[in-house]
Amino acid sequence: MPETAYPTAEPFVPEGPTLPKLRRAAEGCTGCPLHEGATQTVFGEGSRQAKVMLVGEQPGDREDIEGHPFVGPAGRLLDRALEEAGIARSEAYITNVVKHFKYTMRGKRRIHQRPDAEEIRACRPWLDSELAVVKPQVLVCLGATAAKALLGPSFKVTKQRAEFVDSDLAPLATGTVHPSSILRAPDDEARHRAYADFVQDLRVIAGALH
Repeated sequence: MPETAYPTAEPFVPEGPTLPKLRRAAEGCTGCPLHEGATQTVFGEGSRQAKVMLVGEQPGDREDIEGHPFVGPAGRLLDRALEEAGIARSEAYITNVVKHFKYTMRGKRRIHQRPDAEEIRACRPWLDSELAVVKPQVLVCLGATAAKALLGPSFKVTKQRAEFVDSDLAPLATGTVHPSSILRAPDDEARHRAYADFVQDLRVIAGALH
């Protein structure tokens, strides 16, 4: 990725950031190639006073169209799990490590592609700014991509889910599976089991919040 063409998000981050200022500035971000194929920037949403920040990988097809994070099938599952775990949506700020949808075309369908390390690095200033403004009590990485980016490559979601680890990013930090992985379970029984485990992870997080 030529540095002269794609300077990372850093030049686009405003001074004295607030969430509204960050959101407006991110709309014009051309810090990496992903903006070229996306419909729009999908910035994080939630209160500046949110106690928990949930960070996924990237917006999906539905999020790219609507302009809001976690509004597709995985987002609806997340909303239901948060409610069951006792975490009010108003307590949470929800975002992604990458703010544009990365995909490949398969016929007329846009198929999700995982962002690479360079794209994640380029987008990181937005997430760092969100963390600086919100100052969450608990940081929760949803899925391996977010966990690797924020908690380091040694954190294994499958082995350390809902286990709090030391981090400079928040007083409490952990990871769990991405809700989309539950939707990809091979059958109803596996899906039910994966969802129950996910809700239990969120209950551990809720206990730390309250």
